[in-house]
Amino acid sequence: MTVFNRSLRRPGALIAVAAASVLGVGLSAGTAAAHTPNWTVSCSSVTVDLKAYGHGDNPVNEVSLTADGASLISEKFGDKFSKTLEIAKHSKPVELHLVVKAADGDQYNVDQTKTSEVCPGDEEPTPTPTPTQTPPPVTETPSETPSTTAPGTTTPIPTEEPTSSSPASVPSSQPSPAGDNLAETGSSSSTPIIAGAAAVVLVAGAGIMWAARKRRTAQG
Repeated sequence: MTVFNRSLRRPGALIAVAAASVLGVGLSAGTAAAHTPNWTVSCSSVTVDLKAYGHGDNPVNEVSLTADGASLISEKFGDKFSKTLEIAKHSKPVELHLVVKAADGDQYNVDQTKTSEVCPGDEEPTPTPTPTQTPPPVTETPSETPSTTAPGTTTPIPTEEPTSSSPASVPSSQPSPAGDNLAETGSSSSTPIIAGAAAVVLVAGAGIMWAARKRRTAQG
């Protein structure tokens, strides 16, 4: 009887061990299959919600989040993690990168990227073109220089260039070295008188010479 009971107990023990093993594997698979990494992104915020990662409060799992390379989250957690962050106002899309490392296997890791679009009204303003300023009309000021063009024609008037000449001689106030002995040139009011006197002298001389010859002839 005792041997029979022992023989019955051994198969029961084996069955119990097998059942416990199957239950443990099932629980482990159920826990692993329960990993639920969720995260949402809007134009103004990002929410990370991680559930059923096991290990209770033991922080053996890791989560990190960056926005255009800048770190927003870098923490460790146990069974779950949940956090919502505001995204700074931006005029261009922002790239968010989530990384989750599970302690029970790399197959449960998460490496995803999402984009936070620009909120309405936060767009980068379009630059307004600067209006072109038209310069005021230029009023021509008449030149004081006399025109070198003949009226009604396009032929330029030749300008008189000063000729280089020796300065005019200034009459000297000193008397001429020749004095009054210089011969007079041109007509003078005393010329007829002198000519008449010379003729009288010549006639008188001729008469005297004639009278003298006649006297000599008479004496001889």
